Order: sequence, then C-alpha cells, then structure tokens
Amino acid sequence: MRKYKVTIDKEACIGCAACTALCDNFIMDGDKAKAKKMIISEKELAKNKAAENSCPVNAIKVE
Repeated sequence: MRKYKVTIDKEACIGCAACTALCDNFIMDGDKAKAKKMIISEKELAKNKAAENSCPVNAIKVE
C-alpha cells in the first residue's frame, strides 16, 4: 500500500481552519493548522487532498 507525506507551511498558514472542517487529520494548534499524522495511507488520501485543495494560501501539500 502506498504512503503519502503531509506537510504544512506554518508561515503561509492563515488559520482559516478550512482543512479541519474537511479532514480529521488536521487540528488547530493555536492560530495555525497542524497535521496529526505526517504520513498517511492511500485510504486517507482523499480527505487529506480535499483539505489541501481547500487551503486558500496553498499551505498544505500532500505528496
């Protein structure tokens, strides 16, 4: 099974929390988003990609 890496650019994050609304892998850490898991499975990919696509400043990358 393929694995994917989740990264968040903390400097770019504006804390809008759109990612947390779409995917339970993301939580707010103060005024910035944080991923609970940095390595995700293929099963978790769709929700994490939705969070990536929802970020208005493109701070989330799922590769």
